[in-house]
Amino acid sequence: MDPSTGAVPRREPVLLMAALHAPTQASLEERYDVHRFWCAEDPSALLVRLAPSCRVVVTGGSRGIDATTMAALPRLQLVSSFGVGVDAIDLNHARQRGIVVTNTPDVLTEDVADLAIALLLASIRRIPQADRFVREGRWAQAAFGLTPSLQRRRVGIIGLGRIGLAIAQRCAAFNTDVRWYGPRPKPDCAFYRHNDPVELADWADILIAACPGGPDTRGIVSRGVLQALGPQGVFVNIARGSVVDEPALIDLLSSGKLGGAGLDVFDNEPRIDPRFFGLDNVVLHPHQGSATHSTRAAMGDLVLKNVAAWLAGDPVLTPVF
Repeated sequence: MDPSTGAVPRREPVLLMAALHAPTQASLEERYDVHRFWCAEDPSALLVRLAPSCRVVVTGGSRGIDATTMAALPRLQLVSSFGVGVDAIDLNHARQRGIVVTNTPDVLTEDVADLAIALLLASIRRIPQADRFVREGRWAQAAFGLTPSLQRRRVGIIGLGRIGLAIAQRCAAFNTDVRWYGPRPKPDCAFYRHNDPVELADWADILIAACPGGPDTRGIVSRGVLQALGPQGVFVNIARGSVVDEPALIDLLSSGKLGGAGLDVFDNEPRIDPRFFGLDNVVLHPHQGSATHSTRAAMGDLVLKNVAAWLAGDPVLTPVF
């Protein structure tokens, strides 16, 4: 309350598109007048009510915000995303209107790269299958079968950004030969770059998708790429479900034309294709690459700092543009 007037200060209205890391959401709601879009009985009515005043939207990397929703908020000037991927945000609309977009890079790199290696090892060494073998009491009747080794294998990485490079460095520690594919050469990169994904997959024993999502990478891991990887090959995806031809992936895994997969991301998640459930050569993980207490706290801190900086008229910390 303003002691000179007795008026209660107006809190900045913020539209929250999806539930966040709980402590982050609690801090956001403590500081601002937060409106939960996903809980609204009538989302259209909520947008009409917020249209005259809402300048800030906070969203999640998977939820994003589309052009229609942004268009309903004529005063919108900032979209702050909890996540590194911005493919679910209509960036063209944001650019055209001069809306600032922020994300949370760097702070999640190490945990996502760790999970990629965990999925790779679980797939190659068949850790989930071995766990079931022991739990079901089968070890007393027979030994668990031999598995391939990760040592001295050929690892191809699609996308050598922050996360892709962190994965490459981890793979190198397993005495693997690492190569990559991306749209642009990196002059200072020590790893060999292939000219296209099929060529990379044809060389590799293991293929890891670590590229951004969005229209430019939709289906980049095509049926042809997966066929080139072959019946002994292993595919790991910690990027987005959209980067792989998912029906082709299921078909090749089912028919033995692809050896295995470790997947953290899917099309239509969390309601993923049920055909995955019957495949014993796939490790399934519920899009948890950055889901550690420390990393989610750091991501939330960036979101809060970006919002506070913009409202104070200061430069945001991690602008997408």
